[in-house]
Amino acid sequence: MRRAVRAAAAALAAALAPFAAAADTGAPLAAGDPARGEKAFRKCAACHTAEKGGRHRIGPNLWGVVGAPAAARDGFRYSTAMKGFGETWTPERLDAYLAKPRAVVRGTTMAFPGLRRDRERADVIAFLGRMADAPAGPAPPAAAKAEARAAPEAEDFGVLVAAPGASETFAACAACHSERLVAQQGMTRAQWDELLDWMVEEHEMEPITGGPRATVLDYLARHYGPDRPNFPLR
Repeated sequence: MRRAVRAAAAALAAALAPFAAAADTGAPLAAGDPARGEKAFRKCAACHTAEKGGRHRIGPNLWGVVGAPAAARDGFRYSTAMKGFGETWTPERLDAYLAKPRAVVRGTTMAFPGLRRDRERADVIAFLGRMADAPAGPAPPAAAKAEARAAPEAEDFGVLVAAPGASETFAACAACHSERLVAQQGMTRAQWDELLDWMVEEHEMEPITGGPRATVLDYLARHYGPDRPNFPLR
């Protein structure tokens, strides 16, 4: 009998481990800044919309996602793993999932590797909390806003060169690929342009058009052209 109880307790602990880990991260969920989160959400926008009535992309629309049940958006075909997740997207579960999606929902088809910074995850969750008919969470205190304006945190582009266009390129590519894959390529601007069209046609990537496309292509051609000046990595 005791063995059975211990086994059941161990199984329960294993099931709750991802969420216990989320509590231990110290992610400042209450201090998340929706304005910073809107900017950080660009890393998600290649696959998701967040406005009311927004269409599904590779991933579902995220309007009202905070506090909503997982895998419950009409018109979106979820993976078997996500449909079996059976949880509600509390801020704590979102924090754990955004940190390591595949560790929380094993077998998920979402390719995004996760947001490593606690504050960035908190900011994104705060932004998503405001994107709802009944906004979730308090507005960030004035002191936190002043601190954010006084000491902005540098964006993390992974191995990509921090230069004009890096933010747009990282947001467009890193949602589905490691930035290392981008850095390993060496193509002309025309070849990068052709590749973007191919990604839209074959992999349903959201099209990049106009000025943002020119910015991304200029960045890629300058830093990851045929001579690959930034690869091997310095």
